[in-house]
Amino acid sequence: MNLRIEETGIAGAVVVSSLRRGDARGGFARWFCEDELASVLEGSHIVQINNSVTAEPGSVRGMHFQYAPHAEKKLIRCIAGRVFDVVLDLRCGSPTFLQWRAVELAAGDDRAILIPEGCAHGFQALSADASLLYLHTAAYAPAAEGGVRHDDPRAAIAWPLPPKNLSPRDLQHALLASDFDGISL
Repeated sequence: MNLRIEETGIAGAVVVSSLRRGDARGGFARWFCEDELASVLEGSHIVQINNSVTAEPGSVRGMHFQYAPHAEKKLIRCIAGRVFDVVLDLRCGSPTFLQWRAVELAAGDDRAILIPEGCAHGFQALSADASLLYLHTAAYAPAAEGGVRHDDPRAAIAWPLPPKNLSPRDLQHALLASDFDGISL
C-alpha cells in the first residue's frame, strides 16, 4: 500500500498519508489512487481539482460545503506553506454532529485530509503563501453552496491565530440557529 488512512474521530473524515520512497535523486510519493482510497471514497470519483493560495498567516477561508444533491467529498493537501485545516460535522443524526477536528498540513508532509459529504471545511494559513490542492467529487454548484461562520459559537472552532482577512462572502454566513439539527444528504 502506498497510502495509509488514519481516522480523525469524525466518521468519513480521514487523514491520508503517502509513503515516500527516495534515493540519491530525490523522492516519489503517490498522492491519489482511486483503488487504494475506495473504502473512503465509497464509489465517488474525482471530477474537479482546484488550488487556493493564501498570502498572509492568520487568514481564514471557510467554512464551506455543498447541499445535496451536489454534496461533495474533498481531498485536501497542502503544497506550499502550512495550514490549520478544519472539518466540521453538519450531518443530521451524526454522532459527531457539530464537532470539529483539525489537522495541521504542511508542504512536504505527504498528508491530506478527506472531508466527507455533509461536513464543512475551512482552514487558517499558518505561513505566508500557503497553497492547497483540492480534489472534489462533485462540480461546484453555486446554488447548492452553504457555509458556517468561522466564529459560530455552536461550532466553537479554536483557531490557533487571531482570524483575519475573511472574504465578504465568509463574513456573511449566518450563525447556526439554536434549532439547527443538521443537513440531510
